[in-house]
Amino acid sequence: MSDNKRGGRWHGQWAVVTGASAGIGRAFADQLAAEGTNLFLTARRLDRLNEIADWLRTQRGIEVETCAADLADPAGPKRVFEATQARGIRPALVVNNAGFGLYGEFHKADYERLLEMVQVNCSAVMALTHLYLRGMVERRSGDILIVSSTAAFQSVPYHSAYAATKGFDLLFAEGIAEEVKRYGVRVCALCPGNTESEFHQMAGEPTDVPLQRQTAEEVARIGLDAIAGGKHTAICGFGNLVGMEIQRLLPRRLVSGVSGRIFRPKK
Repeated sequence: MSDNKRGGRWHGQWAVVTGASAGIGRAFADQLAAEGTNLFLTARRLDRLNEIADWLRTQRGIEVETCAADLADPAGPKRVFEATQARGIRPALVVNNAGFGLYGEFHKADYERLLEMVQVNCSAVMALTHLYLRGMVERRSGDILIVSSTAAFQSVPYHSAYAATKGFDLLFAEGIAEEVKRYGVRVCALCPGNTESEFHQMAGEPTDVPLQRQTAEEVARIGLDAIAGGKHTAICGFGNLVGMEIQRLLPRRLVSGVSGRIFRPKK
């Protein structure tokens, strides 16, 4: 599906994008701006957000607002919501993209960082969805895209907690999608596989894991096409789709064992 086939769904309207300073979030911002969508961008790094905002205003001629917010702080989601409310922004699209992973043996992981990951990947997603969904239901219009992962479909040793958070995102999105479709609101879980972004470096994952990676631009395109097309779930890439279907047929312990061999840290 090309941009034109999205029918200018969000042209002239506002979209909220979390984690917009890099990677997939930046790709979402670029593609939405190219379609004439006004943007409210949020992330922790205000300097990078403002650089992106200035470029998009100049190159795309759209309105862009920014807000520095740390979604690891339980007050972060409400801060984002109140900032849009204060500026009179009623988004037609909310992209819950912010998230991070932690690679390594679970018992060696930093305890506080694990809790922050659950806050960002699960609690903040649920909070932002709840805060914006009420208005969308009242307006009988709106879209919420939740970035999950192909890791949501099985356990992933050495990414165990991360995979569990993404399983939450997937099941949460699919359930809410069914609840609100009768109100004219669309919700979709986007499930990328390995993607070219800062994620792997931030997670502490080794660079020699033998997995192909999609571009952030391709992942963002698939996500926007999926939500515009009314899908409840979108898996990025044919290879990932085939892999997810195959693993459904296999014993779960076998799938975990294969994942464990791929991701096991080298001593």
